[in-house]
Amino acid sequence: MGLMDEYDVIVVGSGAAGMAAALTAAHHGLRTVLIEKAPTFGGSTARSGGGVWVPNNDVLLAEGVPDTPEQARDYLTHITGDVVDDDLRAAFLDNGPAMLRLVLANTPLRLRWVTGYSDYYPEAPGGLPMGRSLEPRPFNAALLGDDLADLTPPYLKAPTGITVTQADYRWMNLVARHPRGMLRSARVAGRRLLSIVLRRRLLAMGQALTAGLRVGLTRLNVPVLLNTQLTNLVTEDDRVTGVEVLRDGRPDTIRATRGVLLASGGFEHNERMRKEYQQAPIGTEWTVGAVENTGDGIEAGMRLGAAVTLMDDAWWGPSIVLPRGPYFCLAERSLPGCIMVNQRGERFVNEAAPYVDAVHAMYETDSVPAWLIADQTYRNRYIFAGLGPRQPFPGRWYKFGAVRRAPSLDALADEIDVPADRLRNTVETFNGFAESGVDGDFHRGDSAYDRYYGDPRNRPNPNLAPLRRAPFYAIRIVPGDLGTKGGLRTDTAARVLREDGSVIDGLYAAGNASAPVMGRTYAGPGATLGPAMVFGYLAALDMAGAK
Repeated sequence: MGLMDEYDVIVVGSGAAGMAAALTAAHHGLRTVLIEKAPTFGGSTARSGGGVWVPNNDVLLAEGVPDTPEQARDYLTHITGDVVDDDLRAAFLDNGPAMLRLVLANTPLRLRWVTGYSDYYPEAPGGLPMGRSLEPRPFNAALLGDDLADLTPPYLKAPTGITVTQADYRWMNLVARHPRGMLRSARVAGRRLLSIVLRRRLLAMGQALTAGLRVGLTRLNVPVLLNTQLTNLVTEDDRVTGVEVLRDGRPDTIRATRGVLLASGGFEHNERMRKEYQQAPIGTEWTVGAVENTGDGIEAGMRLGAAVTLMDDAWWGPSIVLPRGPYFCLAERSLPGCIMVNQRGERFVNEAAPYVDAVHAMYETDSVPAWLIADQTYRNRYIFAGLGPRQPFPGRWYKFGAVRRAPSLDALADEIDVPADRLRNTVETFNGFAESGVDGDFHRGDSAYDRYYGDPRNRPNPNLAPLRRAPFYAIRIVPGDLGTKGGLRTDTAARVLREDGSVIDGLYAAGNASAPVMGRTYAGPGATLGPAMVFGYLAALDMAGAK
């Protein structure tokens, strides 16, 4: 396929937002090109869990999930409040099912409901305790052909040949505690054996989502230009008409007759921008976002007068800084037998809370860094950051300062420089809550979301167990993230807006280059990727004149 210097649509960024947009544009007959700064495609999407949160879609309804447009509207309105305009929420909710229908019809991607993976606020009006999240079914890597070599690697690599889905991850954490943990681990092992016999490599989570979308682009003859960095937007008569790029280090210009979509991610790896817009302490070393995400698209839009909002926020999550990089904590905080404390030796949040909320609490209570405190019973029972139950923490983690260990709570307090009497009192109070099954301070275990990553065999509360058995451990927790959340302000067609609300003609934004329809919250698993894909789809429809 020959490459041109003019297309109808230019998409900047090869994550879920960009690929969904390119797929939609090409499906509507537009000559489309996708450019990607990195030497690989997929961005943060390929590194993610691959969850997609789009209420009331065909997959959910086919599986009998009791969702309705009214429930979804009530839920999103309740959790986002006046931070997000009603028309943006409506655009997302009204168009999400059609976006997924188009993607599934034009790619080999197949999605399934992650049964029981609760919305993050399931007790809110319209929230679903059984969840709305979809994840990709394991995907045959052979369908990518030669493009497989250019797929961005996952954030956490499973052992060679192992394919682990989100549904697997939940139960594998309980391999030493619950029959379903053992059965799920056996199932994953069986999947690996079948792959070996069939000589077939399977992809899961964000890898599967990215691969499926990429195959769809190939089938629609959409070129994907790697090593092609946006340097500036081209304008004529106040309209964006193309992009200036560095392609393999050489300057080039590509024209667009219909428009340019910025789907180039956030600014999580831009030290200057993070310090300018976000609360200290902050930096680029705590994020798991793709390293190429340095705010190129956001800054290009701002140079044309685009408005930005929510730049101080991110898709936060309590994280552990390990020698190989940050580890984004999910199940570890929810499992019984651990607490999080600050430098005052005090709990400051429901440890099992949605990860965005947990980090908001870290900043609001001056709890950066925090410490996850656990005892030996906790370590004997559960997987931790990829380590098996009873498996000792690696010596390099101790040398790196990520983990401390001591024979008593008082000694551990000395290790992490917190008041020993306060830490002791905090643990004693928590142990009382664990015995009664009621967290009188932060209500851990009350929500269905808390319990998703809990231990159902732990009674009376699947999220609470006393810390009593020495040695005791302290794991350093920092405010990590999946990517920054703030970006270019857009309308219901994903058109970029100026401060006065006027449209920058020909310029669109979606994904983490744009301000989120989730506002300062996070509706459920996949509520980054779902809206990113929907607004990429809406941008393409607008450029095609199909909306």
